[in-house]
Amino acid sequence: MESFQALVARTDGDRVEAGLETLEPSALPPGEVTIRVLYSSVNFKDALALTPKGGVVREYPVVPGIDLTGEVVASESPEFAVGDLVLAHGYDIGTGHHGGYAEYARLPADQIVALGALTPREGAAIGTAGFTAAMSVEAITARGITPDDGPVVVTGATGGVGSVGVDLLSALGYHVVASTGKADRADELRALGAAEVIGRLPADPDAKPRPLARAQWAAAVDCVGGATLADVLSTLKYGGAVAASGLTGGVALHTTVMPFILRGVALLGIDSVQMPIGPRRALWEKLGGPLKPRHLDDVTHEVDIKDVVGVIDEVRAGRYAGRAVVKVAGGF
Repeated sequence: MESFQALVARTDGDRVEAGLETLEPSALPPGEVTIRVLYSSVNFKDALALTPKGGVVREYPVVPGIDLTGEVVASESPEFAVGDLVLAHGYDIGTGHHGGYAEYARLPADQIVALGALTPREGAAIGTAGFTAAMSVEAITARGITPDDGPVVVTGATGGVGSVGVDLLSALGYHVVASTGKADRADELRALGAAEVIGRLPADPDAKPRPLARAQWAAAVDCVGGATLADVLSTLKYGGAVAASGLTGGVALHTTVMPFILRGVALLGIDSVQMPIGPRRALWEKLGGPLKPRHLDDVTHEVDIKDVVGVIDEVRAGRYAGRAVVKVAGGF
């Protein structure tokens, strides 16, 4: 392998700056499998990696990109052979270990998933966000909540997790209510399968939070956190559950025990970062089969790696909708 191109994030005083650099093979971290990266994606965590005091990067410099798909070019593992198409995400990829915003990546074999029926572009389009949405849907169905139990609300519905969540839930027959602050995206959410589109929750952000409010939702996929999650908890029906994976609305949760002890609701934490590789591979197999999002192309936008910082800025500001697939091979 010769030198290769990468987007490298470095600190400069109180700032984090990202720029294209030429790296030598010796810059690749330890691992049994070397991958020629074809695609990556943009997630909120990638935005935090380029944000001063974002709290996700252990040490700079680092190659961001928490998702990657590509082709194996060297392997010391019996699990993977040269030419295999694979994907990887989570763990410390793109935060403590060079990630997908480079022409090559090297990873431990036990962090890698065979792409199976998915193409490299589809794998990146689903990525961490789509995988998190799938985890959320599986958590709700495992709880025993069915479409007959009532509507399911998805908060932050135009984002990566939310949009795929709407798609997956509607495909399973749920009455999906999409909550978003982007009113101009209502038609797109209905095209994904949303039966209703409402504004942000709580509807009145200045109102005093109530420990219990009128029961509305059988379940929820919450991608926002903060006051939104507190509102959702207070409005779940008896025995309802919320799968929570987001923090764009804040990390503080001001609620009471009332929804839990009077309505028997459940708060289901969703973490795709440290999920063990066995269940991770099993869920990806479903995402390439019966759980594959129906409208993946409709929520996906492609961007060259050389232009990705502008997209990351949009994601950080909350202005980006859908999934950004990053073209790495040929995108520099």
